[in-house]
Amino acid sequence: MPDFTAETEPFRPELLAHCYRLLGSIHDAEDLVQETYLRAWRAFGGFEGRSSARRWLYKIATTACLTALETRARRPLPSGLGAPADDHRVAVAAADPSVPWLQPIPDALLDPAAVVAGRAGVRLAFIAALQLLPARQRAVLTLRDVLAFGTGEVAELLGTTPAAVDSALRRARGRLAEAGPVEADLAEPAGQGPVLDRYVDAFVRADPGALVTLLRADVELEMPPIPTWFTGRDAVTGFLGRRVLRPGAWRLVPTRANGQPALLEYTATGDGRFEAHGVQLLTLTGTRIARITAFNDATLVPVFGAHAMLGS
Repeated sequence: MPDFTAETEPFRPELLAHCYRLLGSIHDAEDLVQETYLRAWRAFGGFEGRSSARRWLYKIATTACLTALETRARRPLPSGLGAPADDHRVAVAAADPSVPWLQPIPDALLDPAAVVAGRAGVRLAFIAALQLLPARQRAVLTLRDVLAFGTGEVAELLGTTPAAVDSALRRARGRLAEAGPVEADLAEPAGQGPVLDRYVDAFVRADPGALVTLLRADVELEMPPIPTWFTGRDAVTGFLGRRVLRPGAWRLVPTRANGQPALLEYTATGDGRFEAHGVQLLTLTGTRIARITAFNDATLVPVFGAHAMLGS
């Protein structure tokens, strides 16, 4: 009899990415992957290799995710809920913990080869767009367009017909087209490293003037769980300079999330220590920063394998 771990464990990273695409939450995705493996272990005696282990696991994982989504709201970003502000002086809404906000996923938990090759389908803009789709359309589109399962395979995974799969896929693609262009999984151009280094330096030194040269004119800033978000270089640098940046207040640790540059945020506690604050995801176009998505959620930092506290 095949060994369960040997047969199933190699697929864990891609199953985590799959569950994350459907759920929009790294915490929920990890829970559903654990549930998938528990269900698979219980049913492994009857598996008998009638299909590939990979397809069998995807069927279990997709079913578990669709069941979970029956009672869960979609996970948006602030940009998916309202219009941006172009003046940093506007009143900023209070954090809204009642909204199940979209979360990032660390690259370290994904298949490195898929991320490097741009085939992971986890760029933040794409995940945010997926959340606009009904759960079943979300599953069909990811299974067909990201994972390249055939129509017949998807029909078998979802317990439906090929015609129903094709119909759902057309609707899903149409809905994404209506939502606007979605950033593709493209390799990042060389030369972005110095931009990121300069951004970290300017942020930590609390120098909004230095940030100006790094940001696109149409840069956007959003900060879930705060619904207010900003567009335009003047608004973004004005908000950061007046309300966020303070000398000695921040430490930023470079990392990667969603196939993009990211930074773990730590804030000074006043006693010479720094505590986890959240994760920034940066979207670059060429060598300019086009979007800053600051997830102000300290519970995300340990997911990246970092310590919750930093010494002085």
